[in-house]
Amino acid sequence: MNEFELIRHYFCFSTPDGRYPAPDADSSSPVALGVGDDCALLNIPPDRQLAVTTDTLVSGVHFTTDGPPGLIARRALRVNLSDLAAMGATPLGFQLALTLPALDRNWLELFSAGLAEDAERFACPLIGGDTTRGPLSITITMMGTVPRQQALTRSGANAGDIICVSGTLGDAALALEHLASPAADAYLLERYWLPEPRLTLGRLLGSRASAGLDVSDGLLQDVGHIARASGLTACIELEKVPVSSSLLHHKGDDAARRLAISGGDDYELCFTASERALAEIDSRAIGIGCRITRIGQMLPLSADGVAVICIDDGGHRLAIRETGYDHFQH
Repeated sequence: MNEFELIRHYFCFSTPDGRYPAPDADSSSPVALGVGDDCALLNIPPDRQLAVTTDTLVSGVHFTTDGPPGLIARRALRVNLSDLAAMGATPLGFQLALTLPALDRNWLELFSAGLAEDAERFACPLIGGDTTRGPLSITITMMGTVPRQQALTRSGANAGDIICVSGTLGDAALALEHLASPAADAYLLERYWLPEPRLTLGRLLGSRASAGLDVSDGLLQDVGHIARASGLTACIELEKVPVSSSLLHHKGDDAARRLAISGGDDYELCFTASERALAEIDSRAIGIGCRITRIGQMLPLSADGVAVICIDDGGHRLAIRETGYDHFQH
């Protein structure tokens, strides 16, 4: 099997009837031409902007070498979809650059099946990419659209805005510690392998929140990006950080919350909004079944220029050693 046969066999699941290349679609379709040509062709409505993000997942760094291929594929797609969610975008399509150490048909069958499952679930077709030989890595370039001037960025926070997060934090970080354990908590493993891209929430926040991002490298590190981009200091109240009952069971209250603010891979949304905007956000979030928790406030930049501080329930500043993941410090 050569490279082109590999693509036709495993990665044409988004083309009509599996044909290669895909025939031209009508002008109302967002994808005019997908897998099979030198470039994909996309139709972008004039009232929308294109949002593009790329993530690379490397074996042994972002997933275990012996991890389930279908789950590896779904996780790779979902972490990219989370970037779209963070900016209030709607998925349009994605490209896959897959580097393989060898041609393993069983691995490819499971990987492509998992990828196809979530591509269909999130209405995000595969529209191109590349395959090559080398150490196992997966690079996905995700494209979406967002109404003009409504993309949620990191730089729009204001002093006095409330800091919020969706869902619970810390579950994936704990799961990562126990991936190889046969007795690992099934809930925690699902939170690691199958993070839920908050696409509906992201679109809801787009015109209502003031700033936002997804929590990929740890809450304190990521909220620091909002603080620095907005020229403010973020104040996080440790006791308000939401944690799951599973995390509390395994870690206890204090250790659970400290892991929740420093652990990565949650892919929940962290955003800032005024009190007035939050009233509507809270109401609409209930309607889509998404938990929102207020965890702090944006303050004028502190005298010492610190971007993020964390306080206990008495208002005392806490010393935090671990603030999040850094690709070049691990």
